[in-house]
Amino acid sequence: MPRCAHADELRIVDPPDPVPGCADCLPVGGTWVHLRMCQECGHVACCDSSPSTHATRHHEETGHPVARSVEPGEDWSWCYVDAVMFRAVGG
Repeated sequence: MPRCAHADELRIVDPPDPVPGCADCLPVGGTWVHLRMCQECGHVACCDSSPSTHATRHHEETGHPVARSVEPGEDWSWCYVDAVMFRAVGG
């Protein structure tokens, strides 16, 4: 079974409350479908189904490997480097 090599290095696991929206879309009036949060720096950005795909762009620009869904009821994470989905436990 594929494993995320970065899972033990996650810094930020739990999303902020509340999540106002995509940090990159909000200033320019953009729209998003779903939100993802970088588990290294906490940046909240839109998913690949959104017009601007800011979460993937954040990974490409920073090299931060893991983002998690911040949608209500979802607790999965995605590792861009290892291309694997997994669940991280908050602390």
